[in-house]
Amino acid sequence: MQNAVTKVAVVGSGISGAVCAAILARNGVSVTLFDSARGPGGRMSQRRELSEDGKELLFDHGAPYFTVTNPDVLSVVGEWESRGLVAEWKLNFGSFDCSSNKFVNIEQQERQSKKYVGVPGMNSICKALCHEPGVESKFNVGIGKFEWIEKENLWSLMGVDGQNLGHFMGVVASDKNIVSPRFTQITGQSPPLDLSLSPEFVKLHNIPVYPCFALMLAFSDPLSSIPVKGFSVINSKVLSWAYCDSSKPGRSSESERWVLHSTMEYAKDIVAQTGLQKPSKETLSKVGDEMLQEFLSTGFGIPQPFFKKAHRWGSAFPAASIAKEEKCLWDKNKRLAICGDFCISPNVEGAILSGLAAASKLKGMLCSL
Repeated sequence: MQNAVTKVAVVGSGISGAVCAAILARNGVSVTLFDSARGPGGRMSQRRELSEDGKELLFDHGAPYFTVTNPDVLSVVGEWESRGLVAEWKLNFGSFDCSSNKFVNIEQQERQSKKYVGVPGMNSICKALCHEPGVESKFNVGIGKFEWIEKENLWSLMGVDGQNLGHFMGVVASDKNIVSPRFTQITGQSPPLDLSLSPEFVKLHNIPVYPCFALMLAFSDPLSSIPVKGFSVINSKVLSWAYCDSSKPGRSSESERWVLHSTMEYAKDIVAQTGLQKPSKETLSKVGDEMLQEFLSTGFGIPQPFFKKAHRWGSAFPAASIAKEEKCLWDKNKRLAICGDFCISPNVEGAILSGLAAASKLKGMLCSL
C-alpha cells in the first residue's frame, strides 16, 4: 500500500467528477475514475443510435447546452474552447405558447447569454478530461461499497460484484445516491456508503430529484417551418423544451435531429405509474408517441420522423442545493468529498464549480501530508 498515498478514487464521470479528476491529475495526484456506465458524460451524455437502414444517429439527450457566469468556470471553459472541446452555439432561440400556438418570444442571438456546447458532442469534454495524463478511467464498474480502514487511514473500494478495486488515500463521489434509499429502490442493494462513517453527510440521504423524458427524433429534411433552432414550451403538460441537435457546431448535417424534453410533471406521473426500475419498451414507446404528438400539434406542419426513441432521465434535476456556500461536502478526517450539481445548482456550471471545489479540498489535504 506504499503507493496509496498518492492515489485518489473519483466515482462518477459526469462533468463534476471529470473536472475534479483532471484537476487532481494535473497537480500530481494519481487518479482512478470509476463509472458504472459504458462511457463518460452524466448529464453531458451523448447517445449513438442506428436507424432501420443502419444510419448512425448521434443525440445529446441530456443538457442541450450550458451558460457560464462564474469567473473560475469562465477560465476553465476558455481553456476547453482553445482546445476545441467546446464552441458557442450561435443561433436564435425562443418560447412557444401551446395555448395560442404562437411564439411569444424570439430572442436574437446577440442578446442572449453565450450558449456553449461540447464538440463534436456534449460528452467530448468529459471524454477528454477522463483521459488526461494521470487519470485512469474504468467504465462498466459500479461501486458496491466504500470501506474505511481505520488502521491504515485509507479507503477500500469494492465493486458491485464484490471485486476489490483497491485502496485509496482519498475518495471523491459525484453520485448523490451513494447514501440514499433511492439506490436500494433502483438496484435492490444497500447504498455504497454507510452514513455512520460520515454522519455529517446526512444531507445526502434523500435529495429530491425531478425526472425527465427525452425524445430523440430524426427527419429526412430540415424543419424549415420552425423559425428557431431551440425553444422552451409553455402551457403544455407534456413538453418543456425542444431543440435541433444537428444545428450545433461540429455535428453531422446528414439528417435533421431534434431532441424534446418532457415537463417534470409529465415525467413524475409516468414514474409514479411505472416505478423507478428501468422503464419497459412499452412504456418508452407510449411516452415517445405522446411527446411526438404534442410536437406535431404545434401547427408547423412537421412530418413524421424516420427515427423516434424515448429515454428516461431519472435524476435530471436535483430539487435542492445542499452546499451552496461550501460548493461540495467534505470530511477532512477521512479525505472524502462529495460533489455535483446537487451541491450548488442543477446545471452544468454548478457541477463544474462543485468539482473544482472538491479537487481543491483534496489537493490541499494531500499536499500537506
